Amino acid sequence: MKMRWRRPWQKGGEIYYFDAEQAEDTAVCARMLGEMIREISREEGKDGVLVLCIGTDRSTGDSLGPLTGYKLREGCVGRIQIMGTLERPVHAMNLERSMELVRLRYPNHVVVAVDASVGNQDHVGCITLGKGSLRPGLGVCKELEEVGDIFITGIVGGYSSQDPLMLQSVRLSVVMKMADYISKSVFLVEQFLEHAALV
Repeated sequence: MKMRWRRPWQKGGEIYYFDAEQAEDTAVCARMLGEMIREISREEGKDGVLVLCIGTDRSTGDSLGPLTGYKLREGCVGRIQIMGTLERPVHAMNLERSMELVRLRYPNHVVVAVDASVGNQDHVGCITLGKGSLRPGLGVCKELEEVGDIFITGIVGGYSSQDPLMLQSVRLSVVMKMADYISKSVFLVEQFLEHAALV
């Protein structure tokens, strides 16, 4: 897959798809993410950004969130807050407590939720970006609360397999490429936000 495309999603919104193999597209992804953040900040009077990285380091397919959080922390983002890393993951067992912490510490932040997902088999390796919340755990039949104002997901497997063990067989190289793509996009967003603050 060598192109981005979009399709209608919920109440006139859209989901944007990006191929993680196309690293040069991170600037386009970052621009769209930055526009979404600015729009929500204006509409809801928010003045910060939190990237909430969801998943566990105990499963390759579900490690996208913690890997992304780790890369962002290692890259020393300044204006953007990070929650969910390899050392301190946010996952099904602590999501409720983590969301209480988000509401307490970051009540005025736009929350960008990052998680692994399942989708069409042809879309494995793609990143999705859209406005709205995501429901962690749906791909493995878990009911967890909706999180985020904006979502970024990496498609790690196809809908056809509802087996949680499928996540164990996802290639780490696929997850790493998506984590690199997402973290590079977020680094660019931070630069955009810093530039906007100076203007």
